[in-house]
Amino acid sequence: MIFTTIVDIAYLIGAILFVWGLRLLSSPDSARKGNTLAAIGMAIGIAGSLCDNRIDGEGNYVWIAGGIVLGATIGWLVAKKIKMTDMPQMVSVFNGLGGACAAILSIVELSTVSLDTGGKVISLFALLIGCVAFTGSMLAYLKLDGKIWDSQVTWPKHNIINQFLLIIVLGMFTYLAMTNASNTLLIAFLVLCLFYGWSFVAPIGGADMPVVISLLNSFTGLSAAAAGLIYDNNLMLVGGILVGASGTILTVLMCQAMNRSLFNVLIGGFSAAGGAAQGADDQVAKTTSAVDASILLYYSQSVMFVPGYGLAVAQAQKALKELDDTLEANGVDVKYAIHPVAGRMPGHMNVLLAEADVPYPKLLDLDDANAALPSTDVVVIVGANDVVNPAAVDDPTSSIYGMPVLNVWDAKHVIVLKRSMSPGYAGIQNQLFFHEKTKMFFGDAKDSIQSLLSEVKNL
Repeated sequence: MIFTTIVDIAYLIGAILFVWGLRLLSSPDSARKGNTLAAIGMAIGIAGSLCDNRIDGEGNYVWIAGGIVLGATIGWLVAKKIKMTDMPQMVSVFNGLGGACAAILSIVELSTVSLDTGGKVISLFALLIGCVAFTGSMLAYLKLDGKIWDSQVTWPKHNIINQFLLIIVLGMFTYLAMTNASNTLLIAFLVLCLFYGWSFVAPIGGADMPVVISLLNSFTGLSAAAAGLIYDNNLMLVGGILVGASGTILTVLMCQAMNRSLFNVLIGGFSAAGGAAQGADDQVAKTTSAVDASILLYYSQSVMFVPGYGLAVAQAQKALKELDDTLEANGVDVKYAIHPVAGRMPGHMNVLLAEADVPYPKLLDLDDANAALPSTDVVVIVGANDVVNPAAVDDPTSSIYGMPVLNVWDAKHVIVLKRSMSPGYAGIQNQLFFHEKTKMFFGDAKDSIQSLLSEVKNL
């Protein structure tokens, strides 16, 4: 009885810390504290689970301790080693492993325990969602890391194939739930679910990977919640529901940020066909030098930086913060415009800038940034592309037409820091590069910012 009470209290405290931590994660100012509280909640939940009277025998505790030590060591080493540019890949892998855990728990339960229909449905649901989250996340990781391209895993009429696969999966799901099927058929269902997860993500374009990561994260949460029901573990249930709900909400918000439905993301994906900037072939982009750009920045009253994935690739966030500090010391008002889908995962730019100690009040969301742009003297775009493409506003033939973007052309001057004239992740040319207000500053983002910083300091 005493152990049951301890477990219930531990789960209650853990659940409260999960909710509190999730609430604090909504702001970069309190995100670190929220993450710490959630980790403490998880530690308390694990400690409570170890008091569960269903765990008996010294051998079990040895296996559990070994798993905790091994998992914690791997997680710590990977998190310490990973670069900020590879953070989306790490999130995909960790998310996939969470789904795999739920799938393994389900397959063990289905193959070793006699379950009623309700128990079978819950276990099969956890198995299906966990498998989809696992293989889907692994493919998302390979796409994000450039190890696999869309053309290598996509077949003709792939979406139609996925629909047939889904029908087969649901058919087997129903049959297994209603009958006492053999382990052989259960393994066949496992393999089919794993294959469907891979095929589900295969036709989705690389530009939509942030949405896919968020959606698969919600799948993992649902599978964890189902596992909580299987093992009567309230903390797993609450944690899974929180992850599933937050992942779903984030997915919807990101789709809104791209002015697209989730259905369109899953069956479509960005396409370069018909989406090239009109007139790009016969236009010439104007360039600028470090000296001219630094003079423009130094004598401006307001400057807005627009960070993108190129900033992360170049690891230029600290150099950008130093340039920010130097301009602020000269009386220049500096702000940052953050597009909801900038980077390779939700909040990528916020995390990147927080790493460089950029104050959160300087970060403007899409609406606030667009409202401030007409009164901004200079916009400096650092590695962003699709989120500042005017084709989303004025080119009905573009694949990103209707997507809310940062209207950087409303500012008095635009400077684009970029390696080349190559298109962005959506695969289309950016007409902004040829705009009358725009000047291109080619080179590695970090080197370019440092050269600007050096010239500004000399003025």
